[in-house]
Amino acid sequence: MTAQMSVPDDFAFCEQIIKRHSKSFYYAFSKLPEEKAQAVYALYAFCRTADDSVDENLGSAAQLAALDKLTDELDRFAGKQEINHPLWRALRVVFNKYEMDLEPFYDQIKGQRMDISFSAPKTLEDVETYSYYVAGSVGRMLLPIIASNSKVDCTDSAVSLGVAMQLTNILRDVGEDYRGKRRIYLPTEELKRAGYRVEQLANAEITGSFIEVWEGMAKRAEDLYDEFLECVSNFDEDSRFPVLVSAQVYRGILGSVRQNNYDCFARKNYVTKREMVRILSDSII
Repeated sequence: MTAQMSVPDDFAFCEQIIKRHSKSFYYAFSKLPEEKAQAVYALYAFCRTADDSVDENLGSAAQLAALDKLTDELDRFAGKQEINHPLWRALRVVFNKYEMDLEPFYDQIKGQRMDISFSAPKTLEDVETYSYYVAGSVGRMLLPIIASNSKVDCTDSAVSLGVAMQLTNILRDVGEDYRGKRRIYLPTEELKRAGYRVEQLANAEITGSFIEVWEGMAKRAEDLYDEFLECVSNFDEDSRFPVLVSAQVYRGILGSVRQNNYDCFARKNYVTKREMVRILSDSII
């Protein structure tokens, strides 16, 4: 089979990855024109590979070795000598079609390395720096695909959306992150200022102090969503709707946590189907 003939299979490989790991993103981005949707699937598959390098290996040595391997493969791709694998073949098609930048791909790997050598963030700025590498970088990857005709530089907007989504992940998963990894992504200086102790978090105590810290970060996430919304009209016309829906659905998670009385310890907070329908209706622009 020639490389030309294998292209549909390569993108199908990437599509299965996003379909298996993120139904909400798959639902949103599958609404793009086929060529753009396939490009997004390839980017997601790369990010998933980076994420799995950490999640599917035990111990920091094995995790770092997996990321070193991925970095080496990315270096080979940068030199146009990529390995013969569906992911890299699909990405080559994407890079040939769109004006892609390699930097955010390396940034994504750096974000995974930061997760391995995790230290609790002291300030909200620290959280945002981490959030850029693991999620804002994805916004930069997507930009040449979803804003390919823009006469305005939408980089800051795309990064704002990625960081806002990561902050939302953190606010949704406070309990899960602590139970599963003994990690606290809420800024330690803010927790201290509010008088909320680690022991309270370990006991899943939802107090006024906890809500104060949670809402401080949520307000920042919402400001970043607003920054994205101010620029969304500059995205390609065929790409605005799915990107807007993704942003609004993720933003809706913050509302879900509030409706559940800030229980991000024992409850799974998500956007209901009824709310999803409302968001879809409101997002038609």
